[in-house]
Amino acid sequence: MPEPSQLESLIAYIAKSLVDRPEKVELKLSNSDGGLTYELEVAPEDVGKVIGRDGRTVNAMRTLLSAAAQRRGEKARLEIIDDRKAAGQMPPSNGPPAGPQPGEQ
Repeated sequence: MPEPSQLESLIAYIAKSLVDRPEKVELKLSNSDGGLTYELEVAPEDVGKVIGRDGRTVNAMRTLLSAAAQRRGEKARLEIIDDRKAAGQMPPSNGPPAGPQPGEQ
């Protein structure tokens, strides 16, 4: 049966294989909600690679983690830490621009 260190190694290995900057991959483990929570942090430019199109990549990683933890009779979650929102690096939304519109006063 896999140990928590083996689960961590699995998730870290997959993440490092996906990104351009594997040295920036960090995986933190915490106990919460009756199970383990793995927090994966990657370089801001690599977040999309870990999430994948329509979240398929991260969902596959979550499935692997959940199945391995379930074999041990435990629950595990995988969260992607996205610091782009806090740092203001998210692309601008397509909403209306701030300020008065042309022709308005």
